[in-house]
Amino acid sequence: MRITPSGYRRHAAQLRDPSRRCARAKRDEFLRPEIKRVWQANTQVYGPDKVWKQMNREGITVARCTVERLMKQHGLRGVIRGKRVRTTIPDVVAARPLDRCSPGALSAGVLVR
Repeated sequence: MRITPSGYRRHAAQLRDPSRRCARAKRDEFLRPEIKRVWQANTQVYGPDKVWKQMNREGITVARCTVERLMKQHGLRGVIRGKRVRTTIPDVVAARPLDRCSPGALSAGVLVR
């Protein structure tokens, strides 16, 4: 991967002096502990929507998509209601019936209009 010299210098300068980071990075740094605090205060069951609503109630104005993004980055998830959907997992060892159609054949239903 090639990196331009100016991009490298900008990144190195941001590491040395955090005040040179973009506004989004600074805001994320402030919001991360707040999101985690709200999530933990509610027994770790709140999803992004409820965390967002609670933060707005507390006077911390933040976009819902920002809360979703930061929660996803840190692996914070709310409780999911109901059973988890489990699809069929095929057994690779089991025998399968042969395909009786040739690959180029059309079914009769396709020909009728």
